[in-house]
Amino acid sequence: MPLNEELLSSDILSYLQTHENKGLLRVLTCGSVDDGKSTLIGRLLYDSKLIYEDQLVDLQKYNDFQGVQSAEFDYSRLVDGLESEREQGITIDVAYRYFSTNKRKFIVADTPGHEQYTRNMVTGASTSDVAILLVDARHGVKVQTRRHSYVLSMLGVKHVVLAVNKMDVVDFSQKKFNEIEENFREFSTDLGFETIHCIPISALHGDNIISRSERMKWYNGPNLLRHIEGISVVPSNEKENFRFPVQWVNRPHQNFRGYSGTIVAGQIKQGDKITVMPSGKTSVIKDIVTIDGQLNRAQKHQSVTLTIEDDIDISRGDLICSSENVAQYSDQFQAKIIWMSTQKLFPGRSYLLKINNTTTSVSITNLKHKININDFSHASANVLELNEIGICNLSLAQQVAFDPFDICKSTGSFILIDRQTNDTVGAGMLNFSLRRAANLTWQNLAVGKLERAEQKHQKPVVLWFTGLSGAGKSTIASLVEKKLFDLGRHTYTLDGDNVRHGLNKDLGFTDADRIENIRRIGEAAKLMVDAGLMVLVSFISPFKAERQMARRLMEEGEFLEIYVNTPLSVVEKRDVKGLYAKARKGEIKNFTGIDSEYQVPENAEIIVETTTQTAKQAAEKIVKYLEKNGYLNT
Repeated sequence: MPLNEELLSSDILSYLQTHENKGLLRVLTCGSVDDGKSTLIGRLLYDSKLIYEDQLVDLQKYNDFQGVQSAEFDYSRLVDGLESEREQGITIDVAYRYFSTNKRKFIVADTPGHEQYTRNMVTGASTSDVAILLVDARHGVKVQTRRHSYVLSMLGVKHVVLAVNKMDVVDFSQKKFNEIEENFREFSTDLGFETIHCIPISALHGDNIISRSERMKWYNGPNLLRHIEGISVVPSNEKENFRFPVQWVNRPHQNFRGYSGTIVAGQIKQGDKITVMPSGKTSVIKDIVTIDGQLNRAQKHQSVTLTIEDDIDISRGDLICSSENVAQYSDQFQAKIIWMSTQKLFPGRSYLLKINNTTTSVSITNLKHKININDFSHASANVLELNEIGICNLSLAQQVAFDPFDICKSTGSFILIDRQTNDTVGAGMLNFSLRRAANLTWQNLAVGKLERAEQKHQKPVVLWFTGLSGAGKSTIASLVEKKLFDLGRHTYTLDGDNVRHGLNKDLGFTDADRIENIRRIGEAAKLMVDAGLMVLVSFISPFKAERQMARRLMEEGEFLEIYVNTPLSVVEKRDVKGLYAKARKGEIKNFTGIDSEYQVPENAEIIVETTTQTAKQAAEKIVKYLEKNGYLNT
């Protein structure tokens, strides 16, 4: 029996002790939609007698309601918890289920098969030791099977069970099973799995689930439960280096300072030498504190509070490491990213990156290529779309402590967050730090921004003019610069058309090129502000994210967004360059306002209404704003 019922009834304390000391295996079920993942887990729970009486009643009521006259239940209902899942007969969210046998405890993550929910499969796979990859015997290896296999390989899952399900539908054909096994082993050769075991099953009827199938006597291997009971997953604590991301500085009173978090790798004991990254400061572990008291030793997955012998500066996001092998730190990486948003990933756009309790700004400086899931070849790409996987270079706003993902999964993995929506849009694995990150240092100069600005008797600032093509941005910016020049101020104008003749002449007008266009201009404007100048930037800059990126490059008060508000109907009537007419005819693609979006500023410092103001009046309004807010003080 899966549970030791005799010991349970005769000696409850011995049973509990035996249960507590059993090893834990984290298992993932994945595969294409409708391959039977939820049915498989439901069948495991049912045959293991690990469902409650009310669940059994619910299964019988559902059969009665559907008018089904069968001894078999819809076992997927034991796992699919959302009402929408039950209605559609699919898995949407990740469902975690626990069960235990005499030999082992299991946490099973049932993940969705639909391509649009691949992000949920990534969530389940990130903590799993073993993956049960289901394949429908009728259809064999599909594109989603390949995608899930590649993701498993990316996330470091080393043990795969290929469960060829619905063998009853193909008359328990050994030939069909052998074809699928051969196909899978051939394409997964280079994915780095340590073990691959293939088992023919029927989740609905229970064949080869917890007992051998009489209808597939040609299969000589173990049933599914016996196989996962016996999978050897080597404990990592002995070989991993200690890693402890600080989540909270615990200071309940002035006589206690501890650092709380969860050990993500290795183990630690009192008296061990530690190094804090990225500061590099060292100390010795004094105490290991838990809610149940102090420990002499703690290991991976335990949540503890550490105290140290020395009074050194440690903050949330710092990484406490074993001094014997310290983590690296960098702000530029090569990484592998799986994109999980319907909004495309654009190189140059700023996102938030979260790693080891640290959140920082990041941009993808180079999308090297994306992975073709069918043959794992590399294909050139300018963007990543939903569920695509790419190799990228990352540039972070600050240095972070890390290990390459293949050395430590926890300290080498990260998520990407959209700045506007706070949605998680990507997950990634750090491959290595780029050489230039280690070889470049910031050179301190004898003359700084403050001295340059004082020499010019002005406050450096970026005046960022944004609006539709033909709104009047360049005209107004030119009048503002003339007034500032007459007042003796030092200025420079970066105009969209002019810059595309030189610095940005290699860029087109796709969304990706527009983002890179603004990224370069933001960096150029930052250098000019550092020189103490008043910089006028006249660009359509249609996307909020890139205008916010440019703002973040400057210090507080150094960026003023000026929205030149002119309705589309008005700029189309003006159409001095004839661009709107060409765009309407389809002669110009990706034209802002026609077939490319313009995102209106929400909190612009200055709004110019060109339907009620002349260009001269608009320029006077902007200069008065500068005077009133101290930008022209001498």
